[in-house]
Parts: sequence; structure tokens; C-alpha cells
Amino acid sequence: MSQYQAPLRDMKFHIDEVLDFPAHYAAFPQGREATPDIVDAVLESAAQFAEEVLAPLDSVGDAVGCLWKDGEVTTPPGFKAAYDEYIGNGWTSLSMPLELGGQGLPASLSGFCMEIHATANHAWTMYPGLSMGGIQTINAHASDDIKARYLPPLIAGRWSATMCLTEAHSGSDLGLLRTRAVPADDGSYRISGSKIFISSGEHDLTENIIHIVLARLPDAPPGIKGISLFVVPKFLVNERGEAGARNGVRCGSLEHKMGIHGNATCVMNFDEAIGYLISPPHKGMACMFTFINESRMGVAQQALAQMEASHQTALRYARERVQFRATQRPDPTTAADPIILHPDVRRMLLTQKAFAEGGRALSYFLAKQTDIERYGSDEQARAMADALLSLLTPIAKGFLSEVCIEATSHGIQVLGGHGYIREWGQEQHYRDARITSIYEGTTGIQGLDLLARKILASRGEALKPFVQEVTLFCQRNPHGPYTAVLQQQLQSWIALTTELGMKAMQNPDEVNAAAYDYLMFAGYTVLAWIWADAARVASAALETAHEGPERQFYTGKLVTARFYFERLLPRTLALAASLRSGVANLPEFPALD
Repeated sequence: MSQYQAPLRDMKFHIDEVLDFPAHYAAFPQGREATPDIVDAVLESAAQFAEEVLAPLDSVGDAVGCLWKDGEVTTPPGFKAAYDEYIGNGWTSLSMPLELGGQGLPASLSGFCMEIHATANHAWTMYPGLSMGGIQTINAHASDDIKARYLPPLIAGRWSATMCLTEAHSGSDLGLLRTRAVPADDGSYRISGSKIFISSGEHDLTENIIHIVLARLPDAPPGIKGISLFVVPKFLVNERGEAGARNGVRCGSLEHKMGIHGNATCVMNFDEAIGYLISPPHKGMACMFTFINESRMGVAQQALAQMEASHQTALRYARERVQFRATQRPDPTTAADPIILHPDVRRMLLTQKAFAEGGRALSYFLAKQTDIERYGSDEQARAMADALLSLLTPIAKGFLSEVCIEATSHGIQVLGGHGYIREWGQEQHYRDARITSIYEGTTGIQGLDLLARKILASRGEALKPFVQEVTLFCQRNPHGPYTAVLQQQLQSWIALTTELGMKAMQNPDEVNAAAYDYLMFAGYTVLAWIWADAARVASAALETAHEGPERQFYTGKLVTARFYFERLLPRTLALAASLRSGVANLPEFPALD
């Protein structure tokens, strides 16, 4: 059962009070139309669509799933009508440039709306969500001719986009992919191969589907440096941008999955399909990271969405369900009390709340950096934003997707047996959440990206922008309740990084052995800064807040911040001990037999 309500009060807390988006939007031309009243109206409209249209379809999509027949896919009942309403209301064009047919509002505002929609219906939201990455990739790397043909219908939502990366034999090791691209006389290419795990690869929501495909040219060198990037449409597109004849790409089957049943996860077969090169030859992976990074942030958002949805159900249930007698009883005449009065239940609820609201704040901080990097005129500020995005994106994706699994598991546990059956939707949240730590790179791969490719490869330079951010916060709030703890936590992160760098010089396997624990340590540290900042704002607001819902809201922030610092942040002590133990306790393969 879905009783989802968009958490607009908490969203506005981070947008207006913590991150000061009104001032942020006023600082660049694309943001000046996003006045507080416009932002409020957009968020309220997004909430209404999510609560009334998308949320009721979430369980339908899970129960019915997508249907495949002769290469065509039918989405669950109601999905097509919801999508038509979605594009009719202009959601796909919200943050697209005016010159491309968009509404010209900031990317961050579109991201806030996408969070609301994903919380209501994760599987459905993946269809338009992937198109955003396709649009950014084509706009960043394709020729003007391809942009003119493909971008307007994509932005309007009449067409959608996919990312076609992996193959059955390669998994996350894209250097092994075999899909071939043979040049034709007219400048196009003939793409042949098979891709798996393609989200939204085939469906009935749009008139055309544009596949962004990794493939090898005939003269490609082996490995990751021999990959190029192509646009391959489901229906061929003429010079006027009109879709025509069917191309040689079809859905071979649907994957039978643990969750997100409402989204079509496809095996896509390319049989001399006509495609167009949009990257320099053999430089496709660098261009594909435009799409990958967009998707990694989308996955982080899906993770916080699942935590929010599960928490809402668990909190409502815990207030209503009566079992056992609490130590302090509100009504001694009753046989049992609401389970929210039991400390262990509150432990689980506060864990969900701390991760969901902390994840939201992190997501919004990164959305702000995206605006600065994309629209800013100050080169130094843009460089700083880009550096923070580079460091924090793998943390947001990897950490939030891991704690999302824990949080949705708590959601089941709060409801007990009722959480394990379908009626309340908690088991669906857990199943849907599970994919977030896998796709767009597993948690271990995110850890390697963070530790090896970013921090150690830069000799620690990649960490400096975040260190500066936290140091400045501590300088401005020297007497804050968590400033000293935050400073100590930051220094522990720096010390661990130095230790790992020294160990890696002796044995490179130390990096791989430490990557997961290192990423989780980093995630808890980043959320410590997030919660310290939230506590700062809430403390100041309490000085003038009147009795009632507002005072209760800010008090709740302080309670959750305390819980985070005293109950969750200490987990980093175990993580530090674990990663310091090194690779020696991970036996070589024969010892595992």
C-alpha cells in the first residue's frame, strides 16, 4: 500500500536554510527565473504528480512487470498514461536550455523533482531519468547535425535514451567488450553485437529510443583504450529529425530480476544497426563518463528515495502498531503500547532518518556544485565545483547505495512479519533498493575510483577541496556541538589515506583490499559534516521558532544529529581497523577451495 507524501518540509530546509539556493540561483542567469515562489510551485506540482499518479503505480509495476513479445516490450498498466501526462506537463524539458527547446531552469531544480518522482516510483522514473544522461552526452560530444536531429524530441520527451555498455562476458570490465562498428561509405557505421542489462532498452512509452552504444572500430587497440561511442536509434532519423524505418536493433529478451520489475531491463541485439560516431575514435570511454557520472548521481538519488519511502511506511506503522508494554506508558489502562515507544524500534527508525535526510543533503550539495560547474562564470569556482563533484560522486553513489540496503532492511524489521509480505510494500523497497549498489559500478568499483583513480593517483590533491570545505566550516563554527568531533574525523581520514598510500607503494593489492572500507569510512565522514551543518542551522532556528510543528521539526534535526554522531559515526572505528588489517588476511584463491 502506498501512502507516500513528498517530504517538502525537509527538502525546503536543505534548499532554503542550509544551502541557500535562493542566493545561489540569483547568482547566474539560468537560475534567476527560479525564484522561491517558482521553486515552491514546481516542487508542489512534482509532489502532486508523484503522490496521485506515480505512487499508486509502484506496486502495479512490481506485481505485473514488463511483458516481452517478438522483440517488443509492453510496460505495466498505467505507465504509458503516466508518461504522457509527464511530458505533457513539461517535466523532461524543465532544466534544458532555452535554445534547445527547454524551459531554462537550473539542473538542480530538475534533480529535486526527480527525487520526488523516484521515491514514488523508482522503476517508472528510470525511463525519463536515463534520457537526461543521453541528452547531456549527445549535447557534450555529438556533431551539430546529430544534436539538431536528436535533441529536440529527446528534450520534449517524445523520444528516450539508453546507455548500452556491458556484455555477457565482460560485466564491469568494459575493456573486454566485443561489439563491433564497421564504417560505411556514407559516414555512418554498422554496429553488431549484444548488450545486456540495458535499463529501459525497449518499451512502449516513446516514439523512438536512442541508444548510446560503446563499440570497437576495426582498427581499435585492445582494452579500454580501443572503445568508441555511437548513437544508434531504434528508428532511423532523417535530415528533418523525423523517425522512419526500423533499425537493426531489437530486444532479445527481458532479464528476470529481483526488483524494479516495472522497468524493462533488456538484452539488446545489434545486427548491423546503423549508428553514428559521437566520440573521437577510440576515445569513447572518456565521453561515456558524461552519461556515467549523470547516472551515478541518479543512482545515489534512487538510494535516498528508497530510504525515504521505507522510512515513511515504517514510521507510520510504528506509531499505530501496539505490541508489548513500554517502560514509560502513555496510557496504563491499555494492554499494549505503540512500538515506537520501544528503544530498539527508535534505533531503526533513526538510522533510516539519519541516512535518508543526510543523503538528501549530500545530493543537494552536489546538485549545487553541478549548477556552479555548468552555469558559473567564475573559473575558480567552477574548478572547485568540478573537483568536489569528482571526489564526492563515487562516495554518494557507493555509500548511499550501501546504507540504503541497511535502511530498507530496517523498514522490513520494524514491521516484522508484515514487512516480509507484500501488503505493506516494505519488501519491495528492499528488493528495488538492492540494485543501487550494483549498477553504474559496484561499491568496490566506486571505492577503487575514489581511492586509486582519484586520491592516490593525484597524491592526495583530489582530497584537498573537501578538506578545505570542512576546515572552513569548522573555522566558522568553532564552538559548534560537533566541530571538534568533525575535525578529528577529518584528520583520521587524512591519516588513513597517507597510510594506505605508503602501503600501496609496497603492494598494489592493498588498494583493492581497502577500497570498500575506505569508501564507507569516507561516506560516514562526509555525512558527519552534513549533519554538523544541519545541526548548526537547526540550533539557530530554534532560538526563534514558535511552539508547534516548526519547533518539533528543528528539534528532530538535533535529535537525529546527536544519534548520527553517537550511534552511527563510531562505525568508522571498525572500518579503520578493518582496512588497516590489509590484504594479508585475504587468502589467495587456492586457500578458498
